[in-house]
Amino acid sequence: TGAISSLQRQLEIQGSELRRIRSEKEMLQRQLREREEQLQAMSDKFYSLTEEQRQEEATVKMEEENHSLQQVVTEQESQLAEQNRLISELQETITRLRAEVGISRRHILEHKRAQEELQSQAEALQHTELQTRVALESISSKFERFRSKLVQATFSGGGSQGPPGELTDQELLEAMQRIASERTEFHQLLKHKGIK
Repeated sequence: TGAISSLQRQLEIQGSELRRIRSEKEMLQRQLREREEQLQAMSDKFYSLTEEQRQEEATVKMEEENHSLQQVVTEQESQLAEQNRLISELQETITRLRAEVGISRRHILEHKRAQEELQSQAEALQHTELQTRVALESISSKFERFRSKLVQATFSGGGSQGPPGELTDQELLEAMQRIASERTEFHQLLKHKGIK
């Protein structure tokens, strides 16, 4: 944004300079027309004089005036050419500055879109995280209920003693394996005695 403001200030300065130069150009053109009108008036006056007056009075003066006016015309034409060159350079500079302003605005728009996309992604991630937490809490709750049922089933048989305290997963697994092993041994014993 600062770059755009700076470029716009430069653009305004260049535009002001261009208007000033055009104004000077118009003034020089106006002066040139006035000089040409003066030259034409002198020429008309010269030809309106009598032949003798033209030869005696006006010849030298007209030559001097013509020479002076030609110098003025040459100088003003040179100034006009310089003004035209400056106008061309200023127009190129204005075009370049406008292009830079357009590029800067495009970059700002792209940056804003990227920020909006990142914000949208962040919100989606937050939503996914919330859903994951809810699912994790549900799974944890189900697992705890299942584990509680396993403990209850493991230690609820006849002659079984309840768990001595809080069981680890490994201790619970070992207790279940022990029960399974005892059932297998009991089954083998019954089979050995011929009891179905």
